[in-house]
Amino acid sequence: MLAAALALAAATSLAACAPAAPTPKPSAGGGTAHPSPSATPDPIAGLSVQQKVGLLFIVGTPATSADPATIDAVTNRGVRGLFLAGRSRAGTSATAQLVAQFTGITPTPGTAADVPLTVATDQEGGQVQVLRGPGFSDIPSALDQGGIDPATLKASAATWAAELRSAGVTMNLGPVADLVGSPAEARGNPPIGGYDRQFGYDPDTIVAHAGAVAEGMRGAGVAPVLKHFPGLGHVTANTDTANDVTDRAVTVDSADVGAFRRLLPSTGAVMMSNAVYAGIDPSAPAVFSPVVVTQLLRQQLGFRGLIVTDDLSATAQLKAWAPGDRAVLALAAGCDQLLVSADASVAASMIDAVVARAQSDPRFAATVDAAARRVIADRRS
Repeated sequence: MLAAALALAAATSLAACAPAAPTPKPSAGGGTAHPSPSATPDPIAGLSVQQKVGLLFIVGTPATSADPATIDAVTNRGVRGLFLAGRSRAGTSATAQLVAQFTGITPTPGTAADVPLTVATDQEGGQVQVLRGPGFSDIPSALDQGGIDPATLKASAATWAAELRSAGVTMNLGPVADLVGSPAEARGNPPIGGYDRQFGYDPDTIVAHAGAVAEGMRGAGVAPVLKHFPGLGHVTANTDTANDVTDRAVTVDSADVGAFRRLLPSTGAVMMSNAVYAGIDPSAPAVFSPVVVTQLLRQQLGFRGLIVTDDLSATAQLKAWAPGDRAVLALAAGCDQLLVSADASVAASMIDAVVARAQSDPRFAATVDAAARRVIADRRS
């Protein structure tokens, strides 16, 4: 019932937000009009639907081995995003060799855009650090990072980014920008406070330190992804392991959203939360909500970068929707890249669902086109 209502809401939002074609301005004065400058080439011109859709997926593989389903996604379905999942102590050299297995794949002709493979991971620090071993620093938790001078932290983040680059990683799904209000609240907040993933307990500390990490990473060639918009610091259950997770504290005017607003200039990408936000849009998880993704983040906050989902493949919060529906709804809400990190076996059905919808629905096809353009622009920035 909710899925059907949500699909209708997403379609309505897309129709309302479709841009009108610009009206050409008449030439000023009489006589011969000056020739207009050459139009910028469309970066997706000539790409098939399959090639465009492949740009929108980031599919996981264990950080120690190549998942056959992920190999298939890169080889046969045009996927241009890889996520290193789990935990590894193999070090930078072994990780680079694993990454090379994927960057060295020659996709089936006509399936993939000629765009470098994005390689992402979770390298926050503390209990959330995928890559360890020779060549990787043991990164302190975000809570400990919050006690470091921001200038020093920025330099450290640049070092951590250089380590990632040496292993072939180009995107880090972090830093966490979620606001947890107090140590007491942290103890009841499993996804963030339960792992010391917060930089502190006030917006200024979060902005200063998350901003330092993002700027240090970005300056060293690794794309940071701020998460989890619009804030995951007040929920009392983890969307990875529980369903019906609803935040009742965050509103469009809350300090949580304000912290993200202040941090947006430091990043080119933001990750959505999978929780429901009763004070913003109680009808759907944020990742499926045009109100949260498009109206709040894209329009009200003016964010022009990539909007990335949290994992869509195995999270308990989204189990009520079929995998293909999750992918379609997230894109319809305004997301650009879909993370399929925990269970690569569902990637094929998700990709096929998006391709089929784009081939049958011109409005959705335009949404896919816009997302593909943003992905390519981000790769070229």
